[in-house]
Amino acid sequence: MIYLLAIPYLIYLSFKTKYKLSIPARFFLYKNDFFSDNDIWFHACSLGEVKSLKPIIDELKKEVNISVITNTGYEEAKKLSKSVRFLPYEIFQPFWQKRQKVLIVLEAELWYMLFVTAKRKGDKTILLNARISDNSYKSYLRFRFFYKMIFKNIDEVFAQSEKDAKRLKKLGAKNIQITGNIKSFANYKADKKLPKPKDAKLIVLASTHENEEEILMENINLKENFKIAVVPRHPERFEQVDRFLKDFSKRHSKTYGRLSQTKNFENDITLCDKMGELINIYAIGDVVFLCGSFVENVGGHNPLEPASFNLPIISGKHTFNQQTLYDTVENIYTINDIKEINKLLYSDLKKSYIKNQANLKPVIESINVV
Repeated sequence: MIYLLAIPYLIYLSFKTKYKLSIPARFFLYKNDFFSDNDIWFHACSLGEVKSLKPIIDELKKEVNISVITNTGYEEAKKLSKSVRFLPYEIFQPFWQKRQKVLIVLEAELWYMLFVTAKRKGDKTILLNARISDNSYKSYLRFRFFYKMIFKNIDEVFAQSEKDAKRLKKLGAKNIQITGNIKSFANYKADKKLPKPKDAKLIVLASTHENEEEILMENINLKENFKIAVVPRHPERFEQVDRFLKDFSKRHSKTYGRLSQTKNFENDITLCDKMGELINIYAIGDVVFLCGSFVENVGGHNPLEPASFNLPIISGKHTFNQQTLYDTVENIYTINDIKEINKLLYSDLKKSYIKNQANLKPVIESINVV
């Protein structure tokens, strides 16, 4: 009944670019046929999780099925497999799923019907890169009875850390191994060469969210030999951020441009209004502000990408969703007081690097057993 009442709203959302593929596929099964029988089925939510699958899929050397939730995850998954689908809404699982030898679900995608249906059809089930953040743990405990039902249908769990393993065990998980965060195994490389600004250092505001552009731009004193690239996390915010940066540039007598128009970073401030360019900007950057951490409600973003290019990383204090990844990177500088931003930015910052990598061997062995 609730699903039927939500149909008009879902139809409305499907006209938005962010959801134009995922909502028709997930809630109406539009162009979203079930997988044919296959050995291996991976399910990942979005872009970052899908990217982390590449080393595993490369090692398996087999064709795999991949299901996702988001449009960006879907586009990335198509680079790894010919068999990609959006994961349908829960009520469709019993008849949409076909027998697979093994289902591997990433991180916190604990969909009840996904696991229950897979077990009833005889699949081996694995929860990979499992984590429970500090902020969400209390909520998980309140619904412990529900998660115990889910974990009855999960055969093996590979946790990111010892803390995650203890929390997962309290929720009913069994056969837990600690393998680290598989994202630390990814090989991050630029896919094209962007022009580096001449005679200047490039500051990258990476994956910014609502209010972060204002928080950072209003507090950074931009020196003459520094330029800024602003990279919003979500493309639907490009126009909003553009309006702010235009106004900011006028007020502070700075030059401004959009990357889609200028094709370079020679202006004092450049808005990256193209998806998929952040990894290429890291390759020419000199220091990065890793965003999603300067506001309270996001929990940070993956530090491994900038660390792969040995960029000095400056972060806010709100990193609760990425703490395990932060622990794998050396030389991340955390700002607790925004007034200290320039003292830190223009100090002798050390380059970041990845100090710990995940152990993929137990994961590969478990998948290959079936």
